[in-house]
Amino acid sequence: MDRVAAQAYSAFEKAGVVTVPKETVLTEPIRITVHGEGGTSFGHQVIELGAFAEAVVVIDHTGDAVLAANVDYVLGDGAKLTVVSVQDWDDKAVHVAQHNALIGRDATLKSFVVTFGGDLVRLHPRVAYAGTGGEAELFGLYFTDAGQHQEHRLLVDHNTPHCKSNVAYKGALQGDGAHAVWIGDVLIEANAEGTDTYEMNRNLVLTDGARVDSVPNLEIETGEIVGAGHASATGRFDDEQLFYLMARGIPADDARRLVVRGFFAELVQQIGVADIQERLLARIDEELEASV
Repeated sequence: MDRVAAQAYSAFEKAGVVTVPKETVLTEPIRITVHGEGGTSFGHQVIELGAFAEAVVVIDHTGDAVLAANVDYVLGDGAKLTVVSVQDWDDKAVHVAQHNALIGRDATLKSFVVTFGGDLVRLHPRVAYAGTGGEAELFGLYFTDAGQHQEHRLLVDHNTPHCKSNVAYKGALQGDGAHAVWIGDVLIEANAEGTDTYEMNRNLVLTDGARVDSVPNLEIETGEIVGAGHASATGRFDDEQLFYLMARGIPADDARRLVVRGFFAELVQQIGVADIQERLLARIDEELEASV
């Protein structure tokens, strides 16, 4: 467990608990708002789905705070949970959190972590399985500006046979001192036969002065697996990439926006919550306009 997460576990006063009863299928998202108004605080959220329940949960972080928190996702057998965690803090906020998921037999978790704001944001998603047939899809989108430090450290522990995981994080960086860290750890334990896993990180550096640290790590303790792999790549953005669009009469600023939007489009489209998708595209445009 992360040291800050351990402190948050011992220091929070009240936990927010959302329980979806077994076999309940929610047609509208559950929305949780975490708004900071200064000061230091500790938080704890628990999202629990009963067997064969289905839900979408949006956790929206805004304002200014120094927050250490934990979020627990507990999925019963056959449950399906989509969770969208948005970090849209003010410029001076600090947010350190651990997201813990326990996935039941034949249950499915789809997680989206979206990070734009804050001075320092460090998130630590962790996944473990409570039964065979569990699936986890962990997606991330981040835009790191000058002076920001954004860090995403993932751990998927394949501790149960015949489970799946898919990790895909994408980030764009711009400005002096922009720093993004992505660590993807996947462990396939000796008893986890039939595992199918893949993790990927892509970064697009828009300006000089930005830095990326990207480290995928795969540890395999059994040879009886379906498939396992990882990939990491960082590319630089330059005017040559805009030539195709500009040659067709599209202004440079609009062409730049289209390229960056296209970079994130696949992840944004999978979120499935229309107002969140529109907001994210608008935030991408705002970030690009600020740098022009």
